[in-house]
Amino acid sequence: MAATMRRALDKTLSLSTKYLLSRTLTTHIYSTSATTNQSHHHSTPPSCTHDKSCFKTPAVLRSTLNTHQFQTNSSHKFNTQAENPVPTSPNLSSRKRKIKEREDLEEAFESATNFDDMMKAFEKMEACFDERELGLASLKIGLKLDHEGEHPDKVLSFATRALKVLDSENKLSLPLSMTLQLLGSANYELKRFNDSLGYLNRANKVLVRLEEEGSCDIEDIRPILHAVQMELANVKTAMGRREEALGNLRKSLEIKESILGKDHVEIGKTNKDLAEAYVAILNFKEALPYCLKALEIHKAQLGLSSAQVAHDRLLLGVIYTGMEEHEKALDQNRLAQKTLKNWGLSSDLLRAEIGAANMEIALGRYDAAINTLKGVVQQTEKDSESRALVFISMAKALVNQDKFGDSRRCLEVASGILDKKEAAKPLEVAEAYMDMSMQYEIMNELEKAISLLKKAVALLEKLPQEQHSVGSVSARIGWLLLLTGKVEEAIPYLESAAETLKESFGPHHFGIGYIYNNLGAAYLELDRPQSAAQMFAVAKDIMDASLGSHHSDSIEAIQNLSKAYAASGSYGLAIEFQQQAVNAWEGHGSSAEDMLNEARRVLKQLKLKASGASSDGFPTKALPLPHNSDSGRSLQPNIEQSC
Repeated sequence: MAATMRRALDKTLSLSTKYLLSRTLTTHIYSTSATTNQSHHHSTPPSCTHDKSCFKTPAVLRSTLNTHQFQTNSSHKFNTQAENPVPTSPNLSSRKRKIKEREDLEEAFESATNFDDMMKAFEKMEACFDERELGLASLKIGLKLDHEGEHPDKVLSFATRALKVLDSENKLSLPLSMTLQLLGSANYELKRFNDSLGYLNRANKVLVRLEEEGSCDIEDIRPILHAVQMELANVKTAMGRREEALGNLRKSLEIKESILGKDHVEIGKTNKDLAEAYVAILNFKEALPYCLKALEIHKAQLGLSSAQVAHDRLLLGVIYTGMEEHEKALDQNRLAQKTLKNWGLSSDLLRAEIGAANMEIALGRYDAAINTLKGVVQQTEKDSESRALVFISMAKALVNQDKFGDSRRCLEVASGILDKKEAAKPLEVAEAYMDMSMQYEIMNELEKAISLLKKAVALLEKLPQEQHSVGSVSARIGWLLLLTGKVEEAIPYLESAAETLKESFGPHHFGIGYIYNNLGAAYLELDRPQSAAQMFAVAKDIMDASLGSHHSDSIEAIQNLSKAYAASGSYGLAIEFQQQAVNAWEGHGSSAEDMLNEARRVLKQLKLKASGASSDGFPTKALPLPHNSDSGRSLQPNIEQSC
């Protein structure tokens, strides 16, 4: 995504990016109640009307929090306005003096305007209150620290204290859900993703139960539930589970629309975030409607010439590129460039111009792309990342003109720049290495391509949120190793890629089918036909489901399965699957005449072999498939540097 959702409480539950849900909760967490003589088990009063647009904590939430303020009697609540205040006479009894001292400490804690004053008051309270009575105070301090974005370890400590108290009550409540969300946020910041996920899932269950039971007003639940959904998306993305994260992002959008309405400017931003999330997994078709909605809202709310509209157009260009609608992509890019130029956003404009050149390359306009890039390179600083990207795009145009020498020199310049940027910008450099490796592949310099991909993997492995990219690049390395005859070296890369990508995208993603096909090819090469047949069968099932049984790569998987069965002597099964391949090629018409004739020839040879007759020219090797073959899709993003 363009902006990592660093903290759901901070970024998405307010109209202003400076207005946090955490801030709202802490503002009211110790709000005064009407009287001090409430019973210990009073029912939740009805919520008062409140302004949804500013996400203020409604009365019911304040009341719910007050019911969880711990006391030994009704006068020991965290209320600052007692209906019958204790007199300040010097002749107070010892008991009343202690009550007054406690009330003064509570007042100091509640009125503290900064963290230092809050902590001073809390430390004094620790001497007068038992741990059970300090639960919500601990929560308030944790929220304050989380608000300031510092010391997640301290946030974790205070939130844990609060949870122990709230758990001891053995009941569901909004404060409990807030505490669990805070624990999830703190663990996320500490990169303890499994712990974070556990707390957030529990918070979600608590809120769903509260909504089902009707014990809290839905208006009070929604802001917290939205924060939890955003944090869940955060954590799952960091864990590489991007498909699952999308579900949480969609849910958060639904909740946000119910609070703000469907045409609010913040809804436009959330739609753009969702589009970017779909682009990250190369699902451009699903990304398109969210990006178009974002553009529609931002044009209506901010105007055609706003910078946000320009960035929406850049993203739309990326999506159209992914859908191979390059003219549309270029149109959006050019419109965006005009706006970026008017706003003086030179860095964004530079990236947009590089993106436009890449679109021209995709359209076969190589000279136009080179001219564009010659102009752009003059605007870049020596040894800058942007300069490296210009040379990579220049190499791409030149390699398409078969000017391999010039292309190689451009790639060498880019490599010299990027080597120095690895520590500072590992993700950007890894993506550049992947792009460069594609150019070396075209020039048939496979060892150099593999070397660059290995460097990319080394950088990506250090980034937990990029595990899907690690899997994709590993799959590419495995495929290239197969092409260079290094079969045994290829297998670990392919096996690792399959497991990693199943975790990220689920077991039925089309790209995983290509990996299993290539594993089958490797096992067949090593004379392990039964293992190969298992891999090809999995590949066939995945490709049939994701690409369709008549897709050319699905048919190739069927033919590979036939070869594996033939190699193991199971000619009946081999003939059955080869016949399926023949039938599928027949459905392609004249465009697949050569493939159909070859499939028929192989089928005839199989039948001869099955009858005991000798057969010449029978294929015994399977065809490894790149996972960005003519399906037009890839597991690895190759998004132009334009958004």
